[in-house]
Amino acid sequence: MESLWVVKLKFHTSRYTMKKILIGLCAISVVGYSVGAVAGNNKMHKQQRHLNRTLRPIIHHLGLTGDPLEGRTIPNILTSPEAQLGMDLFFSKSLGGDRDSACVTCHHPLLGGGDRLSLPIGVESDAPDLLGQGRTNADAENHAGFPPVPRNAPTTFNVIAWDKFQFHDGRVESLNPQQGANGEAGGIRTPNSALGNADPLAGGNLVQAQARFPVTSREEMKSFSHNSYSDQEIREFLAARLAGYEGPQVVDANGNDVTDTVPLPETAHWIEKFRSVFEEPDAPLDELVTEQRVSMLIGEYERSQAFGNTPWKSYVKGNNWAISADAKRGAILFFTSSEQGGANCSSCHSGDFFTDESFHNLAMPQVGEGKGNGDGSHDFGRERETGLEQDKFAFRTPSLVNVEVTGPWSHAGAYDSLEAVIKHHSNAAHAIDSFDESQLLVENVTNLGKMRANTLEALNASNFELETLNLSDMQVGFLVEFIHSLTDPCVKDRDCLAQWMPANDDDLNGDQLTAVDKNGDLL
Repeated sequence: MESLWVVKLKFHTSRYTMKKILIGLCAISVVGYSVGAVAGNNKMHKQQRHLNRTLRPIIHHLGLTGDPLEGRTIPNILTSPEAQLGMDLFFSKSLGGDRDSACVTCHHPLLGGGDRLSLPIGVESDAPDLLGQGRTNADAENHAGFPPVPRNAPTTFNVIAWDKFQFHDGRVESLNPQQGANGEAGGIRTPNSALGNADPLAGGNLVQAQARFPVTSREEMKSFSHNSYSDQEIREFLAARLAGYEGPQVVDANGNDVTDTVPLPETAHWIEKFRSVFEEPDAPLDELVTEQRVSMLIGEYERSQAFGNTPWKSYVKGNNWAISADAKRGAILFFTSSEQGGANCSSCHSGDFFTDESFHNLAMPQVGEGKGNGDGSHDFGRERETGLEQDKFAFRTPSLVNVEVTGPWSHAGAYDSLEAVIKHHSNAAHAIDSFDESQLLVENVTNLGKMRANTLEALNASNFELETLNLSDMQVGFLVEFIHSLTDPCVKDRDCLAQWMPANDDDLNGDQLTAVDKNGDLL
């Protein structure tokens, strides 16, 4: 029988031997892993170099800079008094006819500069400060089961980058569009002037011109109780309301005075702010606070929402690692024509702002009532403005910069995922035939009406433009990855976007819209 010390020696020797074996095995594993990792990295680098060699000549050929805001003078939200006061106005329900809606109702920074609904709910909401999903309007049943606003809310992000048109149908239009001018030269046509004629009150740029119209829409801000006011009268009434002076007199068809003279509970803070911004301590109130100044201020706030520092911009500027390999594959597909095996996206989504600022019939599903064309449930898009058959069902090409956060997508908010939008572009007939109505981000829907029939009419129109590409799911994934690279990180960062939202301690009228979600939590 072995002595105890011999047993102990064998035990310790065995442990020492096993330890050496384990260390050796670990070393072999580490070496194997290192060799595999190096091989994997080399393969990845090789793929990246190949993709760069394909993509960079395309970028050079197209003359892309990566910067959708290059050369533009952007108001600084932190230092511009005009943009700051514009922000206060943008968030104030004092500009709603019945003081139950504001500009921000349909265009909140935390909702992608929109409202995250297929179709907006402006006035007469059941909960005016509730934005996004859960916002309802009991009157929807009188509008084919949909909210009465007929089109999806366009994002306010990067509105400073548009040089030709505003709105889905281009009803605000620069008559002398120049690159980088945002419509500042040559006059602007609006719905208050004939096609091709400048509106003398349009303002200094496309954004100011656009900002003058939501307050004139009874569904968006004007309200149905102010129908007696014309477009210009409601603008002047609202300016007078802010400062507490007598606004325009309005008479009905019978000659009765129906002027709304209900003042705000408090006007001094608005007067003080206008005097400070315009440095006019003694100006008469009706010269100090005017509808032109109100729209200019709101426009400057909107123009300050400029977000173009994207990973794609970094890549175009020379950082080869700014975007993923799949994003590069998507970019190559995006910029390559269908004849060469690509997706041909850049034929419309062109330039650094990724839009040709033109109009195309893509037969996007016609959700809701539309604008009342045809049998009353259509939306003829650009044809409403030009009267040209070739423009029927055509809508403005959206920019793809930050499009990731601006859904749901299309002129009527029909699709709730970028994959679904791309698949529609790939095979519109199949997408329409298999359209999933449950994706519609609309509350209180009771009747989808003639959506499919109206959409098929657009699909079969002579000006329908989409090719049938039948992209694979993998190709769709590549394109989505590329589109994600067009997103400025700020638009997904609440702390970054906070500078475009006013403090909650400057609300003397109780009209500032402090947005909450469907759970009652602050956005």
